[in-house]
Amino acid sequence: MSQLDTRVPAVLLRIDRNPFHHGTLGAVRSLGRAGIDVHLVAEVTGSPVGRSRFVRRLHPPPPPGATPRDIATALLQVVARIDRPAVLIPMDDAGAVAVSRLRAELAPAYLLPQQPPALPERVADKGDLAGLCAAADVPHPVTVVPDSAAQAASAAWRLGLPVVAKWSRPWLLPSGSGLRSTVVVRSPQEARELYLRSEEAGSPLLLQEFLAPGTDRDWFFHGYADRSGTLRGGGSGRKLCAWPRGAGLTAIGEWAPNPTVSTLAERLTAQLGYRGILDLDFRRCGTTGRYHLLDFNPRPGAQFRLFTDTAGLDVVRAQHLDLTHRPLPDGRARPGRTFVVETYAPLTALRGATPHGRELAWYAGDDTAPGRAMWGLWTAHVTRRLLGRLRRIGAAGATGALPRVVRQGPPPPPSLTGLPEVPHVPCAADPADDEKASSR
Repeated sequence: MSQLDTRVPAVLLRIDRNPFHHGTLGAVRSLGRAGIDVHLVAEVTGSPVGRSRFVRRLHPPPPPGATPRDIATALLQVVARIDRPAVLIPMDDAGAVAVSRLRAELAPAYLLPQQPPALPERVADKGDLAGLCAAADVPHPVTVVPDSAAQAASAAWRLGLPVVAKWSRPWLLPSGSGLRSTVVVRSPQEARELYLRSEEAGSPLLLQEFLAPGTDRDWFFHGYADRSGTLRGGGSGRKLCAWPRGAGLTAIGEWAPNPTVSTLAERLTAQLGYRGILDLDFRRCGTTGRYHLLDFNPRPGAQFRLFTDTAGLDVVRAQHLDLTHRPLPDGRARPGRTFVVETYAPLTALRGATPHGRELAWYAGDDTAPGRAMWGLWTAHVTRRLLGRLRRIGAAGATGALPRVVRQGPPPPPSLTGLPEVPHVPCAADPADDEKASSR
């Protein structure tokens, strides 16, 4: 990718303190392989991401609960150390919203897409998104915003249980609260109790029509809207396996052309005048066949490297090329290419390459340290969990009390890859809330 201007560095920002975000590693590698100096502003303590040979320099992130002024100060200090303008790419919703708010202060030092003020914040807000979809004639699940606990219970009943409950601005959820950005509510009482925590959550509660998961129903679209509004560097993809099953981030994804999904993405971005990187999540209704937009993420999706064309173009390279006024190469799409997150689909990762090409989230032949570190952390954690279970079973047997299994719902569907995946043990690398929110 000699087309990139290697004189202009890139700064990757991640405010969410999740050191195991594989999308951040993908961006580091993509730009670093193209000869760009990559500066990472993120929490990477104990993280495989910080071990990548393509990280030019690590910078501390803004402190938890940082104000916009704190974030601006941290970013301006980074560019002062670099001593030249840089392309700034937020890697999470909180970062995208902050950069949008601070554009006037950051623009002299950073190269940023030009778009309507506060638009990233509007599309990331789950409540605003419903209205934006209605205006653009893009299908979206029926959404209700209750203004009391009683209304929450009533709305859950009227929508038809189960329903999906979302916090409008998930990036505001306080850490350690136990609140999830998105949950499935199965009774009016659950909806009532969740509403009562609205003040703690920091944003309104939404109740949304539940679209059941199923084979060939979960799709996503990644792209970069350039200065003219043309979508480049991405495409439509199908989620073959998710973690958690049927309701989480992409564990196995496939590049699969879908004209309907692409048309909806183009229509919405054109209507909004959106510029920059985007990650959209869709679910096809099993009854009507319509594709409903579930989430609009104004930043790279964790699996964006799936959409690497024959010219090596992806969304982060597209942004760097566009903002440095370089032409974007015309590569060919690579349908059938797959993306696998090893910690969520280990057996699929061990199968080897596929005929159309494959990208692993953590391991790369030219950057092996992060993959080795991730496997070591994952193996150690799984071992600890299994040993803990064995000790508990042994203790129960010694006292004569046998463990009792209570099934609270149907078993998860089998992996759509046809392979029997090993049970996943939740660990520090599990999806962050901003990733889980896009897949209900």
